[in-house]
Amino acid sequence: MRHFQLLLPGTAALFAGFLFFSACNNEPAKTAAAPPADNTLTEQEKAEGWKLLFDGKSLTGWHKYGGAPVGKMWSINDNAIHLNAVKAEGHWQAADGGDILTDGDYENFELRLEWKIDSCGNSGIIYHIVEDTAKYDYPWKTGPEMQVLDNACHADGKIEKHRAGDLYDLIKCSVETAKPHGQWNAVRIVSRNGNVEQWLNDTKVVEIRMLENGKPTQQWLDLIKASKFPGLPAPDFGLSVKGKISLQDHGDKVWYKNIKIKSL
Repeated sequence: MRHFQLLLPGTAALFAGFLFFSACNNEPAKTAAAPPADNTLTEQEKAEGWKLLFDGKSLTGWHKYGGAPVGKMWSINDNAIHLNAVKAEGHWQAADGGDILTDGDYENFELRLEWKIDSCGNSGIIYHIVEDTAKYDYPWKTGPEMQVLDNACHADGKIEKHRAGDLYDLIKCSVETAKPHGQWNAVRIVSRNGNVEQWLNDTKVVEIRMLENGKPTQQWLDLIKASKFPGLPAPDFGLSVKGKISLQDHGDKVWYKNIKIKSL
């Protein structure tokens, strides 16, 4: 006698679903693509015109402000350009350190990099620098600076417009996105036809039109007038939209990596 097993309504569908679920679970897990190695360019980035400003192996393409070779306090550590700062006696910068600059000048560009700062540390990314030591003893007296800071510990963390991501002493971040000391922060600085954007950790935190039709905007002049720069004196501060890019020695340990630039 043949026996038949009756399936209750809906049981067949549930059974089919179970088989499908089991089959899916038996498929090999898909692995996420590995991120590119530090201080390298992907094929897509190369095609888009990106250039490395640091290859992870040497400080070729950089010099000390004024033209001298990079000081010995700057080295390569943790796949990054590292300022192993030991302050000179009676000075706010490191002994045999100093601000370092790109050999090349840049006008319309997008700059990307990552930084991390030591506990209570201070540094900065300065751009549009006119390297004229007869007028300026430091790059920050000629070009605007995106602040690099341990907001939680450094005294500047209590000063508006002096915090990480700020356009130093000129514009505070629209929102604070800086990570704590010892963690990597991602930067984008976009300078195009007098308009500048500063991005920190995938968020645009500052935007300003510095020049229009080759002349400083009134908004930009007003911001400079209200800052400390006119009193330095720094007569031409912020009036160029072309120049070198600097990593600042403020006497504290700091790291910079994945430094790349694209002309716009």
